[in-house]
Amino acid sequence: MITNHNNSHITSFFLSGLDETMTLRVVLFSVTLLCYCLIMLVNVSLIVIIILDENMHEPMYILLCTLCMNGLYGTTGFYPKLLWDLLSPVQVISYSGCLVQAFVIHSFVCSDFSILAVMSYDRYVAICRPLVYHSVMSKKRLLMFLSFSGLPPFCIVATIMILTSRLKLCSRYIDRLYCVNFMILKLACFPADTIVNIIVVTVWFTSCLIL
Repeated sequence: MITNHNNSHITSFFLSGLDETMTLRVVLFSVTLLCYCLIMLVNVSLIVIIILDENMHEPMYILLCTLCMNGLYGTTGFYPKLLWDLLSPVQVISYSGCLVQAFVIHSFVCSDFSILAVMSYDRYVAICRPLVYHSVMSKKRLLMFLSFSGLPPFCIVATIMILTSRLKLCSRYIDRLYCVNFMILKLACFPADTIVNIIVVTVWFTSCLIL
């Protein structure tokens, strides 16, 4: 265990969890690559179809398109690094890269919940209040919903990661295949310094549940 008293001395992290033999890793790499390509293909196809077909320029399909775009954003922050690590003898990620990956994963999850909540509301209005559906789900209101489902999660998660980047860390070892904020907080030299982070994370998680 490497101990530092300033996070400026930590330029990279070691990830753990891949203890399989190289033969098994190749199999996992192939399966993971197939899943990644399938996810990309399905999401890109749906996005292109919805954009090109004017008959699908309705709130439900626009929300579905947004969900697919967010899916591309989230998978891009996770799969490429995982694929690289599956064929690497040592799983290492830079300090800034770890913060970026944690930001992408957390903002993707919260945005996903927010978009799904808006989609649920859209279906509720379409089924229970069909006569006023188009007035309720107008383009202006839809844009407002989309902004609300994207901007607050990004701002909250960005605040969380900025607070995390200010912590003094005493270890370079993350017990995960990928970076998440909670695991970075566990590396803090002084647990008391993470109180503000925990409060903001609680607010973020609560906002996801409310949305």
